[in-house]
Amino acid sequence: MTAAPCGDKIAARTDARAFSLLEDRRTQMKASFRTVLWVLAALPAVLGLAISARAQSVVDRANRGAVELMLDDSDAMSVEIAEDLASVIDDGSTRRVVPVLGKGSLQNLTDLKSLRGMDMAIVQTDVLDYARAQRVPPSVDTLTYIAKLYNEEFHLLAGPGVKSIGDLAGKKVDLGPAGGGTEVTGARVFDFLGIKIETTNYDHRLALQKLASGEIAAMAYVGGKPLALFAGLRQPQGLHFLAIPLNSRLISAYVPSRLTAEDYPDLVPANEAVDTIAVGTALMVTSLPTNTERYRNIANFTEAFFTQFAKLQEAPHHPKWREVNLAGELPNWRRFPPAESWLKRNVSAPPTLSDQQMRDIFMKFLDERARVSGQPMTAQQKQDLFDQFKRWQTTQAH
Repeated sequence: MTAAPCGDKIAARTDARAFSLLEDRRTQMKASFRTVLWVLAALPAVLGLAISARAQSVVDRANRGAVELMLDDSDAMSVEIAEDLASVIDDGSTRRVVPVLGKGSLQNLTDLKSLRGMDMAIVQTDVLDYARAQRVPPSVDTLTYIAKLYNEEFHLLAGPGVKSIGDLAGKKVDLGPAGGGTEVTGARVFDFLGIKIETTNYDHRLALQKLASGEIAAMAYVGGKPLALFAGLRQPQGLHFLAIPLNSRLISAYVPSRLTAEDYPDLVPANEAVDTIAVGTALMVTSLPTNTERYRNIANFTEAFFTQFAKLQEAPHHPKWREVNLAGELPNWRRFPPAESWLKRNVSAPPTLSDQQMRDIFMKFLDERARVSGQPMTAQQKQDLFDQFKRWQTTQAH
């Protein structure tokens, strides 16, 4: 009779223990469930961080060593120059050239000073002189240059009835888009020759159409020969290049050049040449603090450009690279310090010509030019030109 109460107590204790274990299990499950909920709630953020880190890594790789180079969009040569540079400079990991097509040398110079992220630009040297004189853009003197590059020829294409550049007086002549290098060069050429014209500013392709239709008398175009725009033209259409007569003002600012049948077989008769001038170009650098990543990227580009420059002068790269002398100086402009340092380490000073040697070379050039053009010069005229050249050379050295 006494065993029943004892059994009841044992059963009660067993039930209590089971209930306690059940509660513990329930508490553990709640905790686990809360943990799962927390993980699920945090998962998007964790994944987002991982994706963001991966995306940032891609951005970092894309920008590592990248430099933006502004080119003239006026002809296909600019694209070839950019492709050449990329083929030699880009290494897939530490250097990259990003070309940007601009709107002509003068606008490119302004953009180099104003546009965010623009590192370098190829600019005509006469545009540099013009910009400095006009102070457009302001503080243009703070720009530096990496190297003088190739020359670009001044093309003056005229329609039927125009025999010489003097015939363009009072007529419509297109000087290319406003703000372009051709506008600067063309205006200076006509001013130096004392010929007053009525200028227009069409896109070069539109100008060619207006020239063919007779709406304008001639069009100017500064670009490396041969220009693709003139490749399909024929003399029977009445279009032809005009010779640019050489005078002391032109020779003090530009380099004499020629357009030949080899350059334009359908516009220049065989064994003949059209005298013209050529405009220098330079690779300019924006103003940057030396402790910035962009400055280091440009310095890295400069090292690769100079070190591997010989490759650019080999086929199939553009033949204009063969005109470039990396040690050539741009008078009155400061060279980019890493470029100056590289030249001091790697290039010996060129031998200096005596005045007599320089005079002999100059006179031979004038004699050859007179022979080809059929316009002989007197000894006094040649001496006057040489004296003018010497005065110009002296001013450029200071």
